[in-house]
This record gives sequence, C-alpha cells and structure tokens, in this order.
Amino acid sequence: MRILLLGADGFLGQHIAAALRELPDAELATAGRRPSHDLRLDLTIDQVEPLAAELGRLGPQLVVNCAGAVAGGARHQSEVNARGPAMLVEALELGLPKARLIHLGSAGEYGPAEYGSSLSERDLPRPTGIYGATKLAGTLAVAESALDAVSLRVFNPVGPGASAASLPGRLAAELAAHPGGVVTVGDLSAYRDFVDARDVASAVVAAALSTEPLPRILNVAGGRAQPVRAIAEGLVAAAGFTGRIEETGAGSDRSASVSWHQGDISLAGRTLGWQPLIPLEQSLRDLWASVSAEPPAADHR
Repeated sequence: MRILLLGADGFLGQHIAAALRELPDAELATAGRRPSHDLRLDLTIDQVEPLAAELGRLGPQLVVNCAGAVAGGARHQSEVNARGPAMLVEALELGLPKARLIHLGSAGEYGPAEYGSSLSERDLPRPTGIYGATKLAGTLAVAESALDAVSLRVFNPVGPGASAASLPGRLAAELAAHPGGVVTVGDLSAYRDFVDARDVASAVVAAALSTEPLPRILNVAGGRAQPVRAIAEGLVAAAGFTGRIEETGAGSDRSASVSWHQGDISLAGRTLGWQPLIPLEQSLRDLWASVSAEPPAADHR
C-alpha cells in the first residue's frame, strides 16, 4: 500500500508514521514544508491544480493528514486547520479521487459539554474559540467531500514525545528542569478524556485497513473523563519529584470554558474494532521516560 503522511514531524505524526511502517507491504512517503520530505508542499499557500498534479505523480492509495496548529493567531490557525484540509480535499478530488483520506480532527470541535455526559459523533459541535472553530471547518471539508474519507476526532493525546504546547509535555519538561524546586501550573480542576498517542496510531491503522465505507466522523478517545490533576500527579510519581506544584487557578484560553469532556467511542469500536489499550498511568510513565532519557516501561504490551 502506498501511503502519504502529512504532519509526520509532529507528536501524533511520529507515532502514526511508526505504526504505518509496520503494515505489510507499506510504502510510506511524507509531505511537508521541509526539503527532507518526499513531497514538498504547503497547504497554506499551495494551489489546487499543481497540488493535484503532485499527488497524482506520487500516487498514494491512502493519505493521512496529521497537520494542524494548536497555537498562533487566528490567521495562522485558519490557514493550517481550515484552508489546509480544504485544499487537500479539492486536490484529491481532482487528482486522486479513489484514494482514502484519514484526517485528524479534534475534540475541541465539540466545545462545552454537560458534566457527566459522553460526547458522540451525533452531538452538535459548538466550539468556543478559534482553535475549535478552525478544526471544525477542516473536519467539515472532509466530511462533505466526495472522497472515501473519515475524520478521527482525537480527544486529549498523551504519551512519549508529547509536545511542549500541551500540559503533559510542558509539565514533564518543567519537572525535569526543576527536580527539587517549584513548578507552577494553571487550573487543574477540569476533566478531560486522555488517549495515548500510540492508541491514536492504532486507530489510524484500523481505519487504513478497513475494507468497508467508514462513517465521516469517529471519536478517538480513552472513553473516560479524568481530572487534569491526574496528569500532574502521574508525572510527579513517575519522576520521583521532590519539589512543589503550585496551581495558579488560571487555565489556558483554549480550554478555560470547557470543564468536562468525555468521548463516546462505541462507534469506533463497532466500525473499526478499535479500543484504547494503554492506561493514563503508563502513558505518563513513558512520557517521563522520553523526557528523562530513561528506557520506557513496557507493561502495556
């Protein structure tokens, strides 16, 4: 199978690339702005016709889009999260209409949820900020296309290599830098549905191998809301941290208005035979190991 992966340099992209390379007869190519990629492209500025020609030349049977922006101004996020998927869809419809597209969306598209509820793909998205709104626009471009396409709506990913733009990645780096000091964090009282990046990768593989038409949107989550404070507690335990965590009470602008998120993953289970396997505690131990350069534990295998 010829596969083209966009966003291979990112946190999720690296794990997905590793999983796709394990597929029998997989021929994995990557695309991005750097010259080191097999296909040089920039979906924020490229035009449809030349992009379609390049995709046709490479001829992938499967395209996986992990490219996305979680930070930056409104224009940057709109270009990456909304224009990017729209351009990719149009180019594929023109140059490779039979290729399957797997796009990574975000739980941020849902917006606020009632405490105790589980968000399903039937729930109406109500994003509250530019990130969720732009990610929703990208998902809609995929969902309304004529392609064989699915958007995997990923909840809060965690695991080895987590980006410093996320709380787990940032906190792990802070604990490593200040092993006996004071580490300041924002409000940890919210509840989130955490899913290991390797479980996200296994969902992508399941979608790639499915021989049936897929729903347009599938939740990829742990299936259980947990307090954000569990991230700090798990990393402190993994690190043997002897300092002090100070909670300021101020959360990020992107998530401050959402106090509860839990994903209903039953549709992904029925259609892909997929379920998350790696518990949060193991994700955090492996994250700490990747930050501290210690070999990760392997008890989830």
